[in-house]
Amino acid sequence: MSYTIGESIRYVDDFLIYFGLALALLVAFTLVYTTVTPYKELKLIRDGNTAAAISLSGAMLGFALPVASTVINAVNLVDMVIFGVVATVVQLVVFMIARMLLPGLTGSIADGNVAKATFLAAISIAVGMLNAAALTY
Repeated sequence: MSYTIGESIRYVDDFLIYFGLALALLVAFTLVYTTVTPYKELKLIRDGNTAAAISLSGAMLGFALPVASTVINAVNLVDMVIFGVVATVVQLVVFMIARMLLPGLTGSIADGNVAKATFLAAISIAVGMLNAAALTY
C-alpha cells in the first residue's frame, strides 16, 4: 500500500489548532500566575534572579503537564479549555499552600532564595504530574 503526502499531513490542521490552543492556554496561565503572585517574576528574571526563574519555570511546567495530557485525551476544544482552567486553579492552589508551608516565601524568592524557589517548583511540577495522570480518562 502506498501513501501520499496528503495522507501524511491531513491532520496538520488539527495539530495546529490543538497546539495553538495549548500555547494560548500556557500564555494565559503565565499572565494569570504572574498577576496573582506578589512579586514581578519577569522583571526579576530580567534582572538575573535565578530563584524567580526557577519558581516560574516550575509553575509553567506544572501547568503544561496536565494541558499536554488534555491535548492527548480531550474530546474537543471546549474540553481542553475546561481542563486548562482546572490546571490553572490547581497551580494557584499549590502556590497558596506553598506560601502557608513556607512563611515569607514570596519575599524569599524576590530576594533570590534558590532553595525556596526550588521547593516551590518541585511542588508545582509534582502536583502537575498528578493532575496530568488524573486527566487520562
